[in-house]
Amino acid sequence: MFFFGLCVSRLSLYAQSDLPVNNFSPALVYSQDKAIRFLDSVQRLDSSVHWPHVDPVLFMENLRFFAKSPLKFYEGKVTNFCAYMALTYLPLNYDPEYFSRFMVSLFINGQASFGTVHLKPGKRVRNEAGLIKYKGALDISPAGQMWFLTLADHFKGYLNIFNHRFDKGDENTFWASTNFAKFNRMLKKLFPQFEVHARGADIIKPSVNDWLGYLSKKMQEGPVFLYLNNRLLYKKTHVKARFGIPTHYVVLLDIYKADNGKINIVYWDYGRKSLQQVTPEFLDEIIYGVTNCKLKTDKHEG
Repeated sequence: MFFFGLCVSRLSLYAQSDLPVNNFSPALVYSQDKAIRFLDSVQRLDSSVHWPHVDPVLFMENLRFFAKSPLKFYEGKVTNFCAYMALTYLPLNYDPEYFSRFMVSLFINGQASFGTVHLKPGKRVRNEAGLIKYKGALDISPAGQMWFLTLADHFKGYLNIFNHRFDKGDENTFWASTNFAKFNRMLKKLFPQFEVHARGADIIKPSVNDWLGYLSKKMQEGPVFLYLNNRLLYKKTHVKARFGIPTHYVVLLDIYKADNGKINIVYWDYGRKSLQQVTPEFLDEIIYGVTNCKLKTDKHEG
């Protein structure tokens, strides 16, 4: 992942102010069941004139897999889709039924609304979905390709000026890239049921004296996204570098102090949970942005 600096009803579960933030909540299990029942009710989809290379049978299998196994959603190898993958944590872990309904509508109509945004992907993008190859599990996920390509086609940031119009292979280029401001704008427009708070930038790192305490507090409010220097994070030895740039978005799932004084971070990345043990100094070096989301409460409730 390389950056220089990603017509359906309201999200019913998002409106519940008491919804737990973890991905094992009873509310999630209930919504997963509703998603599967909805997908079963669809029964059979015909081929879509809007998505000529998306196999409808495999498409429905993808949606069932996403609903049942949200943490196995995968952006593919060597793509610039990680920002879109990270934000997908919200619908898959809070309301997979809504996501399923949106995707079916997008498949049938070639366009659909999500949150406050009407997404109408261009013909080049629609013709490409289902054809992306050599990206691991994404190769057999036309539904994932549709979702990523649709988001990248609609949302633009200053990085996309260098490559504004999709051409084959652009999942690996600046066309699919996401700067920090664009990432937060996507969250606000796609998920209006959340308050979105961001701290950081593409170049200048936020100043935080105690990352363990700061991130632990933010996680109590809701999902937390980290904007990281990915090349440093995945080096075999965590050594200090002369320079760095933010390269990747992940979802922070847990953070705690290890017995040896280092910090353990558990995060969602590349379709799986990962654990890294780092020093507080190294954690400070790799974090360029923190975005936390908190479900809005209904002021008229009660």
